[in-house]
Amino acid sequence: LEHLGGTADRHDAMLFNRMTAATFSVHLALVKPGDVVLGVSATYSHPTVVRSAAQAGAKFIDTTTVDAFADALEREAPALVVVTRLAVSYDLLPLDALRRIVPLARARGVTIYVDDAGGARVGPAMFDQPKMLELGVDLGATGLDKYGVIGPRLGLMAGRADLVSKIRARAFEFGLEARPMLLPAAVRSLEGYRPERVRRLVESTRTVAAALRKVLGARVHETPVTAQLRADDVLAIALERAGLSAPPVVPIEALAALAMLLLEDYGLITVHFAGLPPGTSSLLIKFIPPETLAAVGGPEAIATAVDRSLSKLAELVRDPARIAALLFGDETAA
Repeated sequence: LEHLGGTADRHDAMLFNRMTAATFSVHLALVKPGDVVLGVSATYSHPTVVRSAAQAGAKFIDTTTVDAFADALEREAPALVVVTRLAVSYDLLPLDALRRIVPLARARGVTIYVDDAGGARVGPAMFDQPKMLELGVDLGATGLDKYGVIGPRLGLMAGRADLVSKIRARAFEFGLEARPMLLPAAVRSLEGYRPERVRRLVESTRTVAAALRKVLGARVHETPVTAQLRADDVLAIALERAGLSAPPVVPIEALAALAMLLLEDYGLITVHFAGLPPGTSSLLIKFIPPETLAAVGGPEAIATAVDRSLSKLAELVRDPARIAALLFGDETAA
């Protein structure tokens, strides 16, 4: 509760087998078929939110501005509002937006759930935002495997005790709770969390972003806490280096191939292999531990690996069957 800004007299907490399970359980318990779920974030809600609403039989509406949110709130009368503080794209909802969104939903008596997978730590540590429950929301959840905590890969929910109790009952019906044997590890992970660790991870990431910019220029997209290579740009670079004008594969296939090349040739694990499926079509450079960065040779080593892998992708893109073989194995490609 302390990690997420709650108090023992009003709030309760529960561990789930992953962040997705927490979000899904919220919809199982609080949303009925025919209801409306209203999402709001800086860019778009995570696919797990969209799919959870669909599984509950609800209509999902996504918004990206306070004005659009207010209009949808008045028009649709949602049963649940899902706020994503740090979007899948790693764009952040500003605090002034959050301070307008929450009262709007509160005034209409709508339950507010925060998908705070990364925002629970990044918001307070990097942008001086309140902890999750200090925003005045009903409940929310975060993951325990990144952004300054060390795992295991579980989902931590906290919120109004009555809502958590209701959600807990539904979660246990479907086996979505965390295994008891993992609880001590989760406690140690939370006890070891320090906000300054998040800041160090972001500083480390920015050194890699700078090295990538020297090689790839403006095609390195940056948010306040990440660097990204977008799938469209990955394919464009490969086509340029291959001397091709027409793309024989789609951007997400080119990106997946790049991720596989980085893993096979350099041992660099991206989100494609750390967590499946990715919630974005970008190659994410994010929250890199400085000790890990040093172990692989520093920022320039990563930039070189990406550059060489893009050149290798350019060779493969001339023959889509070779990309299929890279991703699925020779037998599948045949």
